[in-house]
Amino acid sequence: MESLKRVLVLLVFIFGIVSCKEDVKSEIITEEPIVVEPIDKVTEEPEAPKIEKQSIAALKEELTIRGFKVFDYVNEKTKDTVLMQQYFMAFLKDGPIRNQNEEEVVILQEEHLAHLGKMYDLGYADISGPFGDDGEIRGITIYNVPTQKMADSLANSDPMVKSGRLIIEMHPWWAAKGYNLR
Repeated sequence: MESLKRVLVLLVFIFGIVSCKEDVKSEIITEEPIVVEPIDKVTEEPEAPKIEKQSIAALKEELTIRGFKVFDYVNEKTKDTVLMQQYFMAFLKDGPIRNQNEEEVVILQEEHLAHLGKMYDLGYADISGPFGDDGEIRGITIYNVPTQKMADSLANSDPMVKSGRLIIEMHPWWAAKGYNLR
């Protein structure tokens, strides 16, 4: 009886393998061959992927839900709707404590740049940079956050500000969404 069970199991196993091979053969035979044309025969440029652009109304709604102040207007010249958003511009100014030694200043500068990089990577700041005139205002950062309170908090967490080497002067600032610096 035991040997009969083994024979049956072996026959079922062999039948399964044979039937699978037949399925594979039939699939291979019925597949259409893939034709690859040489590059010099291609006459048309491949079409670039289309990027879905969010409508002004949808972007305005999304920003409003997230707590941003926005408004829109129609550009008379182009007849396009322009969406304006409130950002916050932080002026980084000389602080009252500027007596750190050279080594401390180097460390603070590294931490300052790391902080600004983190703000950019997290999407809280869109642009930062120093001024080139060695004046009282050392640089700016433009914060892309919904409230001045949040911008103040982020700006004041900068190691240069925490050390007193810099202070922040924050101002609300409006700019059109989607426009780039030139």
